[in-house]
Amino acid sequence: MGQFGQPLHRWGSLKKSTARTQKGTAMEREVVLKSCLLWLVLLGHPLRFIYANTEGDALHSLRANLDDPNNVLQSWDPTLVNPCTWFHVTCNNDNSVIRVDLGNAALSGLLVPQLGMLKNLQYLELYSNNISGPIPSDLGNLTNLVSLDLYLNSFSGPIPDTLGKLSKLRFLCVFSSSP
Repeated sequence: MGQFGQPLHRWGSLKKSTARTQKGTAMEREVVLKSCLLWLVLLGHPLRFIYANTEGDALHSLRANLDDPNNVLQSWDPTLVNPCTWFHVTCNNDNSVIRVDLGNAALSGLLVPQLGMLKNLQYLELYSNNISGPIPSDLGNLTNLVSLDLYLNSFSGPIPDTLGKLSKLRFLCVFSSSP
C-alpha cells in the first residue's frame, strides 16, 4: 500500500499506458515511413516514363475515326499496356511510338487532332487510303517528325501552317487523289 492507502499498482498501470502510447506512436511512424518509401519507389520507377496511356489513347482515337474494311487495325486494343504490340506501330526502347505505317490499307474517315500527342513520332505513313477532311493543325506538334506521307487520300482545305515549324521534317508528301 502506498501513501493514504492507495495501491501501488497504479504506477504500474501508468507505465503500461505510456508503453502502449509509445508503441502506437512507433507504429504510426513506421506506417508513415513505409508510405513515404512506397512513393519514392513509384516516383523513381521506370514505368512512369512510358507514354502508353497518352499515345495509346491518341492512336485509339484515330482508329475510332477510321473505317477499316480489311481489319488492319484489329490489334489496336486500348486495354493493352501500351501500343507497342499493335501491328503497324513501331516504338523505341522507351516504349514510345516513333512510327505509324498505315499506307495502302484501304482506310477511310478523318484524321484526329490527338495524333499531335505522339511527341516522339518520326514517321507517319498514311498514303494511298481514302482519308478525307482537313489535315489537323495539331500535326505541327510532332516536333520529331521526319516523314509525313499523306499522298493519294481525299484531304480538303489547306496544308496547316503549323507544319512549317517542324524543323526535323525531311519528307512531306500530301498531294490528293480528289479533284
